[in-house]
Amino acid sequence: MAKQVYYEDVRVDSEITPLAKIATSRMLVQWAGASGDFNPLHYEDDFAKAMGVGAPIVHGALKRAWLGQLMTDWIGEKGKLKKLSCQYRGMDYPRKMKTMEKPHDGETCWCKGKVTKKYDEGGEHLVECEIWVENGNGEKTTPGSALVALPIRSAK
Repeated sequence: MAKQVYYEDVRVDSEITPLAKIATSRMLVQWAGASGDFNPLHYEDDFAKAMGVGAPIVHGALKRAWLGQLMTDWIGEKGKLKKLSCQYRGMDYPRKMKTMEKPHDGETCWCKGKVTKKYDEGGEHLVECEIWVENGNGEKTTPGSALVALPIRSAK
């Protein structure tokens, strides 16, 4: 986890520390088991082709979880994630596995974001953020937003 970020440290348009994610076919199997989402669109080549997406795709809920990690990593232990939402606007594809532990070369997804607003309300120091998952071509496939409460330095 990164060092603690404080309300006073962020400005509108401040960048959230990016988070790299490599989706692998193994990760999708693990996510399916953990989430119970066994839709063949996420693991079956022929089914994905028949559905018109070309190849198995990354679970939308997994990308949402990555955005949650982006925010909780950034806000630190004293921050609070109040709201998070996203939309699934594009397909992301996993890398196939080369060995039991190592994937083939390929695309890396990036979770990114920026501060869009900050204000005090009800005794909390709130920060609104635009967040997204970006594919290797720089396309935002999963745009979203988050609201966090950050600590202030005088409240250490």
